[in-house]
Formats: sequence, C-alpha cells, structure tokens
Amino acid sequence: MSNPTILITGTSSGLGQKTALHFAEQGWNVAATMRTPERDTMLRGHDRIAVIPLDVTDVDSVRAGVAAAIERFGRIDVVVNNAGVGAYGPLELAEEATIDWQFAVNVRGPINVIRAMLPHFRANRAGTFVNVSSYMGLTSAVPTGSLYNMSKFALEGLTEGLSYELRPFGIRLRLIESGGFKGNSFLDNMVFSRAGDGGDYAAVITNVERRFAEVDETRLDDAQTIVDAIHAAATREDARFRTVIGADGNALMAMRNSMPIEDYLDTIAAQFGL
Repeated sequence: MSNPTILITGTSSGLGQKTALHFAEQGWNVAATMRTPERDTMLRGHDRIAVIPLDVTDVDSVRAGVAAAIERFGRIDVVVNNAGVGAYGPLELAEEATIDWQFAVNVRGPINVIRAMLPHFRANRAGTFVNVSSYMGLTSAVPTGSLYNMSKFALEGLTEGLSYELRPFGIRLRLIESGGFKGNSFLDNMVFSRAGDGGDYAAVITNVERRFAEVDETRLDDAQTIVDAIHAAATREDARFRTVIGADGNALMAMRNSMPIEDYLDTIAAQFGL
C-alpha cells in the first residue's frame, strides 16, 4: 500500500509548518500549501513534502492548489484546514475590510478548500477533513473577540452540518479545539481594531491588550500536543468528533459547563472589570 497523503493549509509558519514536518517524518506525503511559497525555508527540501501555492480566500487559487496536489501525489487522504487569523477589538470600531478578512480566512477559507476537495473524496468514497478550530468556537472568554468567536463558531456549525451530508460517502470530519501554544505567531496574524484612544471602549481595550501582552508563554501548551491530536484524528487513533487541547482549554470548558450561560458571562466580564 502506498504512503498516505495529507494536504495542509497555512504551512508557512507555526502550527501548520510543525504539522507538515511531523507527518513527513511519519512517512506521509505532504502537500504543504501557503500563500507565499517563495518565502519557505523549512519545508521545500524535504523529499516527502511538496510546497504548493494556495490562498484559501481565492477560489481559483484553492482549486489550482488542490489540483496540483492531486497531480503530484495521485490521491489525497486527509485535509487539515489550519490557516487562520484573528480580528479583535470592539465590533463598532472594526473596519469593513477587517470584518470581511476575518470571515474570508476563517470561514470561507475552509469552505473553499472543502468544496474543491469533495469531488476527489467522493470518487474515492473516503477522506478526512480535520478542521483546526479553537475553544473560542465553543465559548467566549475574551471581550472584544466577537469577530474571532463568530468565525470559529461558524466553523463548528459548518463541520457538524457537513458530517451528516458527507457520511454516505465515507468522508469523516473532525474538530481540533486548540488555544494558545508555545512559539505561535498568533499576534502576527491578528488585527486589533481601535479608533484613537478607543472612546467609550478605552477601558476594555486597555484590559484586553494588557492581557495579551502579559501572556506567560511557559503556561501555554506545547505545539506538539496539538500536532499529536491532529495526527490522532487523521489516523483514526482518536475517534472523537471534537478534541479540546490543553489544560487552559479544558478548564475553561469545565467552567462553562458547570453554570448557566448568564453566570458564565458575568464571571468572564468581571475578570475584565466589566
């Protein structure tokens, strides 16, 4: 039997890059996709990795990237929708372009990739989509994160809904609910909306920005923990539909599930002086 093949989006850095290297080291063929492959310095030299241009927000780019991956390896077995960005700040102050960007990458991006891949998976009567979400797609824990929460909540609903319609074709869907992790470049892929001093929102903006600045990276999860969860979902070692990663995420979900939503929202708000 030939080696299985995985296509991963957003592999230029961070989790996507680590995931690509991990699967290649495990003997998988890897279609490592990214918007700017000319900047890659880590993946191109690996004999099991093909670096392929793909912008998840551009339908034509996605179709071309998926076709190139299939042509290169003959068959794709697993797709990891990893590419993601974060828009924070009061919704009222967000630029129109920021709202569209958040939706385009985190929601329309996976939709574009899934739609491009489905004819191949249906023909094979097999395939797995592993969608990298966040425990912010299951609950909210940071004021001014409404746009990011929206995008991840949408990914959750998309994945659940697709699980029904793709079941007859032997296509599986899985969700990885991760949070912050060591070595992540999340702040580099984030836009924080503020106008001047923030006006009436100044206090909450200050509190949230301080929280971001004070993040203790030693308390964050090791990225390999998330990579291992993706691997377990891809290989069917873990049959769970959702996998919540890390101590912080599991503690947050335990708190959320222990009380009515009204009490939970009050608890989070109080942590930010609201």
